[in-house]
Amino acid sequence: MTSPSAEPRTPRPAPREVRPRGWFEVRWRQFRRAPRPVVRAVVSSLSIALVLGVLFLAYDIALDGGAVLPGGDLRLGFLAAYVVVVCLLGAVVTYLVVPLPTGTGTARATRTPWSLALGLFAAAPIAYLVLVALHEILKPILVGSGG
Repeated sequence: MTSPSAEPRTPRPAPREVRPRGWFEVRWRQFRRAPRPVVRAVVSSLSIALVLGVLFLAYDIALDGGAVLPGGDLRLGFLAAYVVVVCLLGAVVTYLVVPLPTGTGTARATRTPWSLALGLFAAAPIAYLVLVALHEILKPILVGSGG
């Protein structure tokens, strides 16, 4: 009578050595495999910031070109409104499109204030980065070297 443990086992293969990755390689892998909620939060905030940023840039270029618009030069007010609207809309849109993970495919997706927080944390730096990119990179290209 032989027990199952008495049967000969196949030897396990030797474990492979794991090559340590460099800083850039680790960050590149994290960038390529970003979690879906983070990607959705960034894309929603980025789309809102781009639309409002292009409108602000058009207003800015029109004022620099000598256009006289009703109300005068309201760039500072529009800038403040831009940041507030991008942050609020980014948080709300993220709340709507990023449910909490459920762990199973059958559970109902829920949303909490953490979804709003994720949207706000994504929207604040994106609002700034889009504004800087549009104003410091795109505006000189559109206006020319004299602007």
